[in-house]
Amino acid sequence: MSEITVKNMNKFLMFKLPSAFFSGVRVKSINNNEAIATVKHKWINQNPFKSLYWAVQGMTSELATGILVIKEIKESGKKISMLVTKQTGTFTKKATGRINFICKDGHLIKASIDKTIATGEGQTVTMTAEGFDEKGDSVSKFEYEWSIKVKSPSIK
Repeated sequence: MSEITVKNMNKFLMFKLPSAFFSGVRVKSINNNEAIATVKHKWINQNPFKSLYWAVQGMTSELATGILVIKEIKESGKKISMLVTKQTGTFTKKATGRINFICKDGHLIKASIDKTIATGEGQTVTMTAEGFDEKGDSVSKFEYEWSIKVKSPSIK
């Protein structure tokens, strides 16, 4: 992937995460500190109760945290692995309409990447993405523990 932009991340979704793409998940914005991923409740992504299926909320919230991880790894210039090692979610309101998942933890991943580069040791960082409906009410909140580590050079 070249530069980390909204357009490039949405192309990435189409080719690398088609289930998220076809469910309507999209990157709305990204900067060094914050990312917003969005999804609109539709027939294809609903549950039997006519609200946004929990797994679609999970995909969207994971993307909001993950694109900050991808961005910082890209900017580091190092080969760093990333993996979700733990996830929790809380649902507080029926999710209908457009839901924006916001992650404001860019500073946390930057510090963890700097530390894994400096020490060579794996790091974990917990990042939060909260989903808000069009009225600004919180519908769900997810926490993701990301494990990152500088990849060892191959021995030939």
